[in-house]
Amino acid sequence: MAQTHLIVGAGHMGGALLAGWLQSGLMAPRHVAVLDPAPGTEAVYAIERGAKHLPGPGDIPRTIETVLLAVKPQLFPDIGADIAKAVGPDALIISIMAGLTLGTLSAVFEDNPIVRAMPNMPVSVGQGMTAFVADDFPDRHLAQVEALLGASGAVLRVESDTQIDAVTAISGSGPAYLFHVCETLAAAGLAIGLPEETARQLARQTVIGASAMLEASDASAAELREAVTSPGGTTQAALDVLGGSGELEALMRRAAQAAFRRAGELSG
Repeated sequence: MAQTHLIVGAGHMGGALLAGWLQSGLMAPRHVAVLDPAPGTEAVYAIERGAKHLPGPGDIPRTIETVLLAVKPQLFPDIGADIAKAVGPDALIISIMAGLTLGTLSAVFEDNPIVRAMPNMPVSVGQGMTAFVADDFPDRHLAQVEALLGASGAVLRVESDTQIDAVTAISGSGPAYLFHVCETLAAAGLAIGLPEETARQLARQTVIGASAMLEASDASAAELREAVTSPGGTTQAALDVLGGSGELEALMRRAAQAAFRRAGELSG
């Protein structure tokens, strides 16, 4: 059976999205073509089960209906035009290449419907957050885009390239912020007398458990925080240090603004 979905760059993020497509039943491996000289684990798994591994852009089948661009952005100028020539004008183009705007993509894929998306690392465990933007986008493709991007977690549409830069600062980079919180919480435990491994396990499971509560509850993060906090208790004493004068909020705002500025520089 002919391949209908092309993965260009099947490393960590491209491979994670591919795994979501296959595990969700959206498509079978035989419907997939992989263009990557060194495909990652998930792509190798698909190739071993019937996906087609392409030697180069000239081997892209004309049956391709959807293209996922997941290469490093600096590689795109070398292959973009060849891919555009190989696929038909009706093929849906989904780019997760950081920094490449809709304008840049449309200069190469002049007649194709184009989506620019920003997934984050948890797509690799089916708990990702992917935002996308699309200008002048045919409504007939919307359900397809939401299904493809939502196979590995939650998905939402934003209004502009600038908002994608803001998404990068919050959900794209956000997992690293939480991992850092886990690191620093473990270090604090060590500093007040806990053995290193005990502090690490306590911090890790606390972050995992709190995240699970966010997922399971309809309450907001603020409401859950308040539920843990007894007036005059230990949690309140700690929160008075963390946010009593707005330091934590200000620090997080500065961090997000720094990431947002950098995303804009990369897009420019």
